[in-house]
Amino acid sequence: MWRLRRAAVACKVCQSLVKHSSGIKGSLPLQKVHLVSRSIYHSHHPTSKLQRTQFRTSFHQFSSLTNHPLRKLKLSPIKYGYQPHRNFWPARLAARLLKLRYLVLGSAVGGGYTAKKTFDQWKDMIPDLSDYKWIVPDIIWEIDDYIDIEKIRNSLPDSEDLAKLAPDFDKILESLSLLKDFFTTGSSGETTFRATDHGTESDKHYRKVTDKEKVDQLQEELLHTQLKYQRILERLEKENKELRKLLLQKDDKGIHHRKLKKSLIDMYSEVLDVLSDYDASYNTQDHLPRVVVVGDQSAGKTSVLEMIAQARIFPRGSGEMMTRSPVKVTLSEGPHHVALFKDSSREFDLTKEEDLAALRHEIELRMRKNVKEGCTVSPETISLNVKGPGLQRMVLVDLPGVINTVTSGMAPDTKETIFSMSKAYMQNPNAIILCIQDGSVDAERSIVTDLVSQMDPHGRRTIFVLTKVDLAEKNVASPSRIQQIIEGKLFPMKALGYFAVVTGKGNSSESIEAIREYEEEFFQNSKLLKASMLKAHQVTTRNLSLAVSDCFWKMVRESVEQQADSFKATRFNLETEWKNNYPRLRELDRNELFEKAKNEILDEVISLSQVTPKHWEEILQQSLWERVSTHVIENIYLPAAQTMNSGTFNTTVDIKLKQWTDKQLPNKAVEVAWETLQEEFSRFMTEPKGKEHDDIFDKLKEAVKEESIKRHKWNDFAEDSLRVIQHNALEDRSISDKQQWDAAIYFMEEALQARLKDTENAIENMVGPDWKKRWLYWKNRTQEQCVHNETKSELEKMLKCNEEHPAYLASDEITTVRKNLESRGVDVDPSLIKDTWHQVYRRHFLKTALNHCNLCRRGFYYYQRHFVDSELECNDVVLFWRIQRMLAITANTLRQQLTNTEVRRLEKNVKEVLEDFAEDGEKKVKLLTGKRVQLAEDLKKVREIQEKLDAFIEALHQEK
Repeated sequence: MWRLRRAAVACKVCQSLVKHSSGIKGSLPLQKVHLVSRSIYHSHHPTSKLQRTQFRTSFHQFSSLTNHPLRKLKLSPIKYGYQPHRNFWPARLAARLLKLRYLVLGSAVGGGYTAKKTFDQWKDMIPDLSDYKWIVPDIIWEIDDYIDIEKIRNSLPDSEDLAKLAPDFDKILESLSLLKDFFTTGSSGETTFRATDHGTESDKHYRKVTDKEKVDQLQEELLHTQLKYQRILERLEKENKELRKLLLQKDDKGIHHRKLKKSLIDMYSEVLDVLSDYDASYNTQDHLPRVVVVGDQSAGKTSVLEMIAQARIFPRGSGEMMTRSPVKVTLSEGPHHVALFKDSSREFDLTKEEDLAALRHEIELRMRKNVKEGCTVSPETISLNVKGPGLQRMVLVDLPGVINTVTSGMAPDTKETIFSMSKAYMQNPNAIILCIQDGSVDAERSIVTDLVSQMDPHGRRTIFVLTKVDLAEKNVASPSRIQQIIEGKLFPMKALGYFAVVTGKGNSSESIEAIREYEEEFFQNSKLLKASMLKAHQVTTRNLSLAVSDCFWKMVRESVEQQADSFKATRFNLETEWKNNYPRLRELDRNELFEKAKNEILDEVISLSQVTPKHWEEILQQSLWERVSTHVIENIYLPAAQTMNSGTFNTTVDIKLKQWTDKQLPNKAVEVAWETLQEEFSRFMTEPKGKEHDDIFDKLKEAVKEESIKRHKWNDFAEDSLRVIQHNALEDRSISDKQQWDAAIYFMEEALQARLKDTENAIENMVGPDWKKRWLYWKNRTQEQCVHNETKSELEKMLKCNEEHPAYLASDEITTVRKNLESRGVDVDPSLIKDTWHQVYRRHFLKTALNHCNLCRRGFYYYQRHFVDSELECNDVVLFWRIQRMLAITANTLRQQLTNTEVRRLEKNVKEVLEDFAEDGEKKVKLLTGKRVQLAEDLKKVREIQEKLDAFIEALHQEK
């Protein structure tokens, strides 16, 4: 039994040797080695001095047998029992030598495993410098053409040669001989074993404490190594930036260098920009990956994004909602740290504080511009590109913070709008959700975690980020609570990864560099990291950005080709639909149709200048007379014609013409000219062009016409000059020839006949249909019409008795008519009698005036003699000649103003309106509508998306 006990102790010695020697370079401290091993490794250890004499004796006694073959040894028969003075050294030596295989095998296996594990750990800490391959000269990548690697590999030694490098077994045997002497010390050896057995428990406890300290030391060294790697990477980035500046300077001097291609992330961002305007019809939706940043309001979303972008690019406010619309930030690597918008060519230098302030102000203005009146947030996306050295390539979409309560100043539907907007972005099956949680507040108060759990219940595309960990560690009583939050155990939300970051000390003017240094310093001394509650790869925004970028590109590579195939199928369906519905039309999208309509409208405006002067004057004269004829007949001619003699007639006419010219006539003339220009412009815009007419432009042309007319203002100075011209024309009473006299009579007859016709219609409406219409069309008079008819008959009798009756009825005449009607059983009102008299007398007067026109056809001879010794007076003909001449001169003046000034100004207004409409996408969508437009629009977008996707996939394969 004592031999079995000694063999067990020897196995423990071997195991301790394997455990403490495997994979560790150099000698171990003796306090970490087993007691027996100390005596072997160090001959001056206190334990070895107990039997130092016995070591020498045993070694001297059996030294001559060390080289003797073992098979020739003759072992003495073993006698059972206690033999204190006999040493069976051959059997012990053989047993020890057989245990040599355990020592060699354990050392090889354990040492190889530990070495491989250590190598893998250091390999993981080596930075991925694949993105910096362009720094290395091209000759390095072409080294295979100059050096034969295969030849060098063949010249390396084989496994047999490497076996010669095995440990020196002679030295191992020498150590085993010392072990043999130690085990052959008799009773003293037994005492040593007993001492060893007693010290095992305390030594195990000591080794556990040492291992914990070693783990803490390794974690601290790992953290220091990681921080060192980050500093080295930052230094390389700065050197890279300086080298890029030198390259650009050399390019300015004309030195040719390799042209850099468009970056892969920029190509991908362009695809997303096109997709953002694409209407998800035909069952083809946008499922390309994005990093969607969601979080509660004031949870630190903006700070995390700024740390990833390495610049203070977003506007800030104390407790106020600053993110009012989604901001798509495309991060890419570049020599200079700059930012620029998708629709602008201006670059903002992010290393200058004035440019940073201007960028923040521009983002704020764009957000407020996107927000419509009565709303707090907007779904319109602002696209921003940020380039800089060391930035991880990805596309992030910053959404407005999720709120729980609508405060004053917000629209009532703000909370629901933010929820629906967030869900729309997160429901993309390939979107990476970056869930931001404020670590300084209770996790139970978070709203966003429930929302994220609904959209991604399995956590396959969610990355959880705990911000403000410094405040959490300071204020939270139980640090394990932070660990539960990080590991997702505190609430039912699963995620791909959990990260903890520090976003500064709360000072908005704090620089990114200062925040980074503060973050590194905090985690270097953090109890959470030292207590292994957090792992080294779970902290700092640097690790976060690396993890998000890796996840982003993994999702991109897995989904981009599938999306490209979907859009290829959609393109085929759209092209087939277009060929079936519009086989003879080109596939013009909304912008191309607008350009075509724009050219047609400009051609039609130019056509205004080709209208003949005669046509302008005719329509102007006719329109002006239609506008002023009522005033001329009712307010000038009829009052003057009812005077007693020609002198009074001419005086009345002159006075009324002067008043009319000073106050109304010029204004009426300008209005007529402007309306005539509008009518002609509308006629050119709306009249069909035969087979070439495309009704798809009608709504756009109508809108352009209305907006142009609204903006056009007639020149005010034209009215003053026109007043003088009209006044001079009306003062001229000289008719030079018979032709002008006949023209005036013809003009007068037309005017009086038009008035007589209007009067006849008015009387017919008043008294109802006559007996022919009643018999032929089965019509009847109303009671009121019957009363008017009886009154008309009574008044006509009065006029027959006195054809020279004045224009107004006397009161006694009204009474007489009323009594006559009452005698026939017709009860009438005096006002009805006056109204009927006005129309009856007007018809009588106009008929008399027309008869007078016929008499005046031969009156030109008397006119030349100023109607001396003649009973014929034709002053009314002279009046109409003066009106006719004024109309002609006014039309000529307005035509000159139209062709020389107003048409050009209108053309300018049309161009401005078209330019404004071209920049207004909503206006074009509203004015150019229909299935044809939408189909062409979708077809163009799908083609553009497919082409960009194909180019991106090709570049992605080349990068691999």
